[in-house]
Amino acid sequence: MEGTNPVNKKLAAALSGGAVLVLALSGCSSDDSSDKLNSWAKQVCDAVQPQAVKIEAANTAIQKQTSDNSTPADVQKTDSKAFQDMSDAYKAIGAAVDKAGAPDVDDGEKKQKDAVTELNTISSSYAGLKKQVDGLDTKDQAKFADGLKGIATELDKLSQSGNDALKKLEEGDVGKAMAKQESCKSASTSPSASKA
Repeated sequence: MEGTNPVNKKLAAALSGGAVLVLALSGCSSDDSSDKLNSWAKQVCDAVQPQAVKIEAANTAIQKQTSDNSTPADVQKTDSKAFQDMSDAYKAIGAAVDKAGAPDVDDGEKKQKDAVTELNTISSSYAGLKKQVDGLDTKDQAKFADGLKGIATELDKLSQSGNDALKKLEEGDVGKAMAKQESCKSASTSPSASKA
C-alpha cells in the first residue's frame, strides 16, 4: 500500500511545476521601453515580489513535510496552509496587475484584463484545493493517501493549465521592462523547488 509520503512527494513535484509565471522573466533587457512602461513594470514587480516569496515558502513547507515521516494530520495542516497562502498570493498578484492598469503597449488593456482573470482563477483553484485537503480523512491513512493523490492530479493540471494570459502579458516590451526591475530579477532568481 502506498503511504502518504510518496503521494505527498508527488504533490510537491506538481507544486514546483506550477511556478509563478509572472516571475519567469527573460534576463534580457533593452532600453527601448517607455518611462511609462518602466514605471508600470516597477509597480507590478514590487507588488509581486513579496507574493513570490510567499508562494516559494508554501512550496518549501509542502516539500519539507514530505521529507520526514509526517502523520496525515501534519500533512493536512501544512498543505491546507500552503494552499491558502498560494490562493492569497495569486489573488494579491492579480490585484497588483489590476491596480497597475493597462501596460503602455498594443492590446495592453486586453492583456492586463486576461492576466487578472487568470490570476484570480488560479487563486480560486488553490482555495478549492485547500477545501479538498481540509475534507480528507486523516484517521484512515489509505483513504488519506487516495485523497492526496486526487489533489496531486488537480495540482498537476493547475500547474500546466492557464498561464497563457500571463505569458501574453509578458511578451515583448512588457517583458523587457519587467526584466529591468530589481524586484522582478530577485523574484525570478529565487530557487525553485526541486522535482521529487
